[in-house]
Amino acid sequence: MAVRVLLPARPCLLFAASLVAGLVQAAALEIDVTDAAGTPLSDAVVFLESPEARRLVKPLVGAEIVQEGRQFLPAVMVVPTGTEVLFPNRDKVRHHVYSFSPAKKFELKLYSGTPSNPVHFDQSGVVVLGCNIHDRMVGWVVVVDTPYFAQSDAVAGKARIDGVPPGRYTLRTWHARLPIGAPALEQALVVGASAVSQASVRVTGLQP
Repeated sequence: MAVRVLLPARPCLLFAASLVAGLVQAAALEIDVTDAAGTPLSDAVVFLESPEARRLVKPLVGAEIVQEGRQFLPAVMVVPTGTEVLFPNRDKVRHHVYSFSPAKKFELKLYSGTPSNPVHFDQSGVVVLGCNIHDRMVGWVVVVDTPYFAQSDAVAGKARIDGVPPGRYTLRTWHARLPIGAPALEQALVVGASAVSQASVRVTGLQP
């Protein structure tokens, strides 16, 4: 009886195969975000949702929203579900941070410095932040069930999400100038196996 001997693949072939696989799995999605007039829109939140993406969600570590100059910095933060966020107060006055949003209701009563306990954002949605002492202070935490998210830049309204596997997704877009309680805009999107995919979003219904 003849015996077949299986020889190991050549190292160079194995390397090439792994490199190709890595390129397929490390696609980037570039998104152009504009307003109704076609003007580039900065600080828009874009994120990709799918059943597979939901299973890959991991909380961020070390997330902070600082109070400085009587404002929230950053004004808009995107975090995956399950992330804990600290709210350090670096002002010389005390703040009273709260939210009544359905996605997260909480209250950090009048304080200075950094509260010992972070706020746990355990449900997806848009959380509007306020200060009971300074009414003009407002911020947003956008909690998403996906690891694939980004914000558009201030120059060209472009956002880039790296490491997106090919597949079918729902692309959602949210902006702070949308009416309070308005859902993120959505559109179906297929990300191909090419190194870079392109998409565009026009956000309508923005408030001044």
